[in-house]
Amino acid sequence: MKTALVIGGGPAGLMAAGELARAGLGVILAEQMPTVGRKFLMAGKSGLNLTRDEATDALIDHYGGAAPITGALRDFDATAVQDWARGLGQEIFTGSTGRVFPVAMKASPLLRAWLAELRQLGVNLRTRWRWTSWSSGGFSFDTPEGARMIAPDVCVLALGGASWARLGSDGVWSDLVARQGVATVPFAASNAGLGVDWSPAMARVFGVPVKGTAIRAGTVVHRGEFVISARGLEGGGIYGLSAAVRTGIPLTLDLMPDWSAARVAERIARPRAKDSLSNHLRKALRLDPARLALLQEFARPLPEGPHLATLIKALPLRHSGLRPLDEAISTVGGVGAGALDAALMLYAHPGVFVAGEMIDWDAPTGGYLITGSLATGRWAGRHAAAFALAKG
Repeated sequence: MKTALVIGGGPAGLMAAGELARAGLGVILAEQMPTVGRKFLMAGKSGLNLTRDEATDALIDHYGGAAPITGALRDFDATAVQDWARGLGQEIFTGSTGRVFPVAMKASPLLRAWLAELRQLGVNLRTRWRWTSWSSGGFSFDTPEGARMIAPDVCVLALGGASWARLGSDGVWSDLVARQGVATVPFAASNAGLGVDWSPAMARVFGVPVKGTAIRAGTVVHRGEFVISARGLEGGGIYGLSAAVRTGIPLTLDLMPDWSAARVAERIARPRAKDSLSNHLRKALRLDPARLALLQEFARPLPEGPHLATLIKALPLRHSGLRPLDEAISTVGGVGAGALDAALMLYAHPGVFVAGEMIDWDAPTGGYLITGSLATGRWAGRHAAAFALAKG
C-alpha cells in the first residue's frame, strides 16, 4: 500500500488526509497539539462562518491575486463547501449577508462528524507529534513515545500561518522548509486590529461599538461595524483594511457616510444658541458618543467653520499600524507562489505538497479563510494521491 503523511491537523490537513485515504493510501496525520482542529474550534465560538454563498468568480475575487490557489477554489467553491457540510450531516443556513453557517452555529458538531468519517476511512491520527527535521531519509518528529522518522510516498504540509501560536499556528515550520531550499515570504498580519495610542479621554468609550461609518483606503470604501478598544480599533469593519495598512495607504473615516458634505455643512451652520460645539454636533448630526469621541480625538482641537464638515466626511484615522502578528486572525506570507506548481507541489521536492494558510495568500474574514483552507487541502490531497499512485 502506498503511504502518505499529512503534517498539520487544521481544516487543510484534515481535508487532505480524507482525500488521500479515499484514494486508497495509508495515511498518518501528525499534529503537534494534543487535539486537532483547535483554531477551527476557536473560529466557531462566535458562529462558524464556513463560506460566503456567492458565484465562484466573485468568491475568487476576494483572494486578490491568488494565483497559487485559484485552481483549488474553482474546484471546491462555496457551493461545494455547503454540499460537503451537508454530507457530514450538518444542516446549514445562509444569513442576510450571504454568510453560510451550520444551524448548530458551533464548530464542534461538524468536527466530530468529520473526525468520525476520517477514522472510518482509516486515517491514523497522531497528536503531540512535533515535526523537528526534514531530510532525504524522511520526516522526523518528537512524539510521546520518543523520536520517530517517517518516509512516506507523498507528504502534504498543512501547518497553518503564524498567528494564534497558542492554538498551534506558530509559523516555526518556515525555518524547516527554508533549510530545504524552499522560498518563503516573511509573515505579516492580516485581518488584524489597528493600534491607536489614545488620549486618556477615550477611556469612556472603550468597548463601545461604532456603527454607521465608512473608512476610505485610497479608492476603496469599507463599511462595517468595529469596536473601540484600549489597544485601538478592532472588528470586521477594520480587519478588511489590513492589506491597505500593510502597503501604507492612508485611512480616512467618514462619520456620516449617508449624508452629503453639503448637508453636513448646512446642519453645522445652524444656530447653536448656548450649546457647546460638541453638544451642537451631537444634536445637529445625531452623533452618538462613539463617533463624537472619534471626531474629538482625531480632529483635536475641533475647528469651527466649513473645515469641520470636511473632517466629519474625511477624518484622518491616525494609527500605529496593525496589531502584533499573534493577535491577527490570519497572516500573509509563508510558501511563495514561485515555489509551487499548479498542483501545490513544491518544485524543489517532488512528492511534497502544501495546503492551507502556510501558502502566501490573503483573504478577508467572512468564510473566505475556511473556504481557502478546505479547498487547498482537498486539492493538495487529491494531487498527492495521484502522484503516489502514478509512481507504480
